[in-house]
Amino acid sequence: MWGRGAVTAAQRGELGGQEVTAVGTTKAHRDAATAAVRYFGSQMGLLRKRAGLTQPELARLIGYSEAMVAAVEQGRRIPQKDFIERVDDVLGADGLLKTGAPFIAQARYPAHFRDFVQLEAEAVSLYSYETVLVPGLLQTEDYTRALVSAHCPPLDDGTLEQRVSARMDRQVLLARNSGTVLGFVIEEAALYRRIGSAEVMRRQLQRLLDCMELRNVSIQVMPMRSGAHIGLNGPLLLMETADRHTVAYIETQGVSTFIWDREAVSAYGQRYGVIRTRALNTEESARLIERMAGEL
Repeated sequence: MWGRGAVTAAQRGELGGQEVTAVGTTKAHRDAATAAVRYFGSQMGLLRKRAGLTQPELARLIGYSEAMVAAVEQGRRIPQKDFIERVDDVLGADGLLKTGAPFIAQARYPAHFRDFVQLEAEAVSLYSYETVLVPGLLQTEDYTRALVSAHCPPLDDGTLEQRVSARMDRQVLLARNSGTVLGFVIEEAALYRRIGSAEVMRRQLQRLLDCMELRNVSIQVMPMRSGAHIGLNGPLLLMETADRHTVAYIETQGVSTFIWDREAVSAYGQRYGVIRTRALNTEESARLIERMAGEL
């Protein structure tokens, strides 16, 4: 289970008496991801040769380009789930390649975000407060692509699309039967920030309205007229893990921090409670979002 054991002792530090895990884009993270992708590629190449197939023949059988097959075997491209499943079936790997899919999928995320993704996938509940952007779990594909396209330094086309598809894959938590309770508070100013074209933003606002219809999702807007409040200190996320531990998570400029200390997490929980009470209720929030969408 992912709980306090999800982070290593070497990663943990003491900051003002609070147990934290700060994860950045370190060489160790990059090397681990690269090794996993290269290992998968080598195994795929070995199985292909044992099956007596050339790269062009395999590409034709699975419906992907020869260039893609070659890039995956050489560890230069991260295969998506569909690619892995097709290769496994065609090569008669009996699930050998499919079992590696969850590990390969982690390489599609920025290094500082991988631990979070693993925790999120099994979360019992997740409560998010965002100040400048629509939360990733609620983003449309076009909104996400516009955001990722603004990355600095710029990402190559392949990595950009991998980041977009990886974020979309996380949205399985929004399913009615996911069992995960999700609560979001979004600053009104974040909804006025135009990411992409006006049409992209209109569809994004409609996406929020659609998500508000889900039984396990609540969305509230913090109106700009609310004035000064504790949330102005920055974004905040609280997550209850599968083993019933609650962790606070903060991310900024490519560095993420997990906070596990009970006293500190309790304080963050109190802050989130105050934030929710200052926000519009769900019905008021829906009316505001509808009005904003109509103005685009």
